[in-house]
Amino acid sequence: MNNLKNYILVSDQVNDALLHRKPIVALETTVITHGLPYPQNIQLAKKIEDTIISEGVTPATIGVLEGRIRVGLSQQDVQKLATYPQAEKVSLRDFSKLIAQQGWGGTTVAGTMWVAHQVGIPVFSTGGIGGVHRSLAKGFSYDISADLFALSQIPVVVVCSGAKSILDLEATLEVLETYSVPVVGFRTNVFPAFYAKGNGGLKTSVVAQNAKEVAGFVKTHWDLGFRSGVLVTVPPPDESALSDEEMEKFIQIALAEAETRSIRGQAVTPFLLEQLTQLSQGKSLEANLALLINNAKIASQIALAMDLA
Repeated sequence: MNNLKNYILVSDQVNDALLHRKPIVALETTVITHGLPYPQNIQLAKKIEDTIISEGVTPATIGVLEGRIRVGLSQQDVQKLATYPQAEKVSLRDFSKLIAQQGWGGTTVAGTMWVAHQVGIPVFSTGGIGGVHRSLAKGFSYDISADLFALSQIPVVVVCSGAKSILDLEATLEVLETYSVPVVGFRTNVFPAFYAKGNGGLKTSVVAQNAKEVAGFVKTHWDLGFRSGVLVTVPPPDESALSDEEMEKFIQIALAEAETRSIRGQAVTPFLLEQLTQLSQGKSLEANLALLINNAKIASQIALAMDLA
């Protein structure tokens, strides 16, 4: 870790798991700071950690508190972060600023991947990755999430339900292909659309039927010398998944509203997600909660399998 130990504080529980080579699943915190309203955010955070613990795995929630990168947040830490009024979204470019300014923030997919890799955690569970944004204005829009670059450079397994459906999913998959990032479909060859299972037109590059197969693929990928991350995509649970057609209707309305209000940059995703919650009368929020918990369970099984691979 070189000088990173001066900036990263690992909890005793996570440190013990690392020391004894026990399986660990990393968790991000933008879902706490920007993804869900209070108090659903802290309630969900606890449910996700409880799910991981019930699988015999150690959860490692990652965030930035008072200018210090923290790995393994306590419930009190989560409460503080969830209620801190100026918490920022922390991607790769933002760590230096927040540390220098002693700021607070929730780590994105890219940010969480980087921290997890620095401390030696190979598996990370989230809801949906960022990707290529749909153009909000007429003409060309170059808004591509740093998550995709991180996946190309950081060897961590990211378990998710595809990219957020507010994005251009086809373009997102094309960028992942360009970056040579394997996209593993967990018991499906269809790239999930976050709230929905996907329309079948977008395919994963690999299919795995269980956690053991994922672990075997990941081991082979890294043994061959490839240093990219591996994206494992899990469809949302049947009972909470929404139809592609229904979600697309809501997304178009939300995009139009974002354009009207001139929403840009990092503010786009939180705005659109909030709009979708309102338009779907809470159904999208329920789907989000369900897939986050389900992904944590699958990620835990993968972490256990990788420990044996």
